Amino acid sequence: MANSNPRGIPGAQFFEFTQLSMEDAQNHLEKFQEAIAKYKFMETSIVRRVAGLDDKIPDITKTLQTVQFMKKKKGESFNVLYELNDTLYTKAEVEASEKVYLWLGANVMLEYSVEEAETLLTQKLNAAQETMMVCKEDLEFLRAQITTMEVNTARVYNHTVSLKKASASQK
Repeated sequence: MANSNPRGIPGAQFFEFTQLSMEDAQNHLEKFQEAIAKYKFMETSIVRRVAGLDDKIPDITKTLQTVQFMKKKKGESFNVLYELNDTLYTKAEVEASEKVYLWLGANVMLEYSVEEAETLLTQKLNAAQETMMVCKEDLEFLRAQITTMEVNTARVYNHTVSLKKASASQK
């Protein structure tokens, strides 16, 4: 294996060979298949993480916009249409307060000042966007490594085919 990316994913090295015995070729093919399986497992894991971030980032953005709106309307009352469920909305008259309540997950809700909430949500949004960028870089790196290993596998497999043909023609 060659060098790794900044997050420690090992790089695949292009396999150079001139002549391999059938046994050596089979050993290399097994190693290549194992490496491909590991890379695909990592790829699947990162794809799941990206999907989670794709759901999370719009939620954080929407919540941050709401907090910023409340900060702008400080002390005023206004009418809102808010979401009760994915398909159910209702109207309410709300007075902008200096406190907001944020769901943190695991059935935990905390009270924050509007400024604290805005800071927290901005930090969470930036962290999620940074993580998304890192995940996409990792996916590109992994796909390149998978391609390299598949090329290695194909080359060695083709070599084994030519060895089989040569041994068959000698008989």
